[in-house]
Amino acid sequence: MRTVGTVVRGVRAPVIREGDDLAKIVVESIVNCGKEENITFQDKDVVAVTEAVVARAQGNYAPVDAIAKDVQQKFGTDTIGVTFPILSRNRFAICLRGIAKGVKKIYLMLSYPSDEVGNHLFDADLLDEKGVDPWRDILNEKQYRDLFGYALHPFTGVDYVQYYGDLIRDCGCEVEFVFANNIKDILNYTKNVLTCDIHTRARSKRILLANGAEKVFSLDDILNESVDGSGYNEKYGLLGSNKATEDSVKLFPRDCQSFVDKVQAGLKEQTGKEIEVMVYGDGAFKDPVGKIWELADPVVSPAHTAGLAGTPNELKLKYLADNQFAHLSGAELDEAIRQYIKEKDDDLKGSMESQGTTPRQLTDLIGSLCDLTSGSGDKGTPIVFIQGYFDNFAK
Repeated sequence: MRTVGTVVRGVRAPVIREGDDLAKIVVESIVNCGKEENITFQDKDVVAVTEAVVARAQGNYAPVDAIAKDVQQKFGTDTIGVTFPILSRNRFAICLRGIAKGVKKIYLMLSYPSDEVGNHLFDADLLDEKGVDPWRDILNEKQYRDLFGYALHPFTGVDYVQYYGDLIRDCGCEVEFVFANNIKDILNYTKNVLTCDIHTRARSKRILLANGAEKVFSLDDILNESVDGSGYNEKYGLLGSNKATEDSVKLFPRDCQSFVDKVQAGLKEQTGKEIEVMVYGDGAFKDPVGKIWELADPVVSPAHTAGLAGTPNELKLKYLADNQFAHLSGAELDEAIRQYIKEKDDDLKGSMESQGTTPRQLTDLIGSLCDLTSGSGDKGTPIVFIQGYFDNFAK
């Protein structure tokens, strides 16, 4: 019996700069990896490329002044509400600087005790200790401080209320904090709202407009087209952006489908195999210690080749071993399960034999695997090469 199943490799590549032929670099890196590791390429191998280098190669950057101008043009007013941003120096602070430069006053509404992806302003147990109902109680900054003090984020050591407040004021903009969890509550302060939540943004916009808001935009509406030659993303705007410098952001990459198709064609030419390709960003997993849900990008994968569509269609081996084949053991058990796998239905949805087999999109599963493999630091492996992901016990 073959003893190796899925194998994942982080593949090193040169530091990518604007204008680099990234598709060529990816193909060359994979081919060189194959030579170095004596790899036999197979159909259904997977090559994944982090969105960061795709955007870098595209030069998809924008200065805060472009953000400010777009906010000015879209709202046409000096006062807006900014609702439910995540608490992140990397993900939101530079966006907030651009927003603050575009208006004169911001009502900044923060969800509490944590943001959308699990960054906590304070320990949730304090709600019970202080008798606060986060779904009914609307707090101003003084009430918040009196109740919860000056808590620092356990990982970053930042007091995000102080940090965001200082950042806005440094831009010459007035800020008034509102702590609430019902999006409608912002309408008590202003009818013009930039809702900054990520995965619930469509619902937030719908609720605001249904309850009397006048102008409502979300982050995907800001820089969804170029402003004075800036980068942009027509689908996601500022969503998925990261801090580049103190005065600019790297945006989520554009035109990713043409990129993955080009890489796939290049790999087919070099290897003769139909290798699947995807672009990945944040993984879709949650840290049980810090309580942070990793997915701050709008999607895990903005583009992938056709073979990565859909969800797994797998059987639960331990269920088979404990039920259908509980009377077998050893080689006889192994062979029975292999044969059962070979004869499985093309669609196992709803069957008991498939319960607990992670019913998620393939790109969300593979993207999470890739994000954990490449990390976000100094590994220098922006390409991930996966073999055997679509294997099973019968192959």
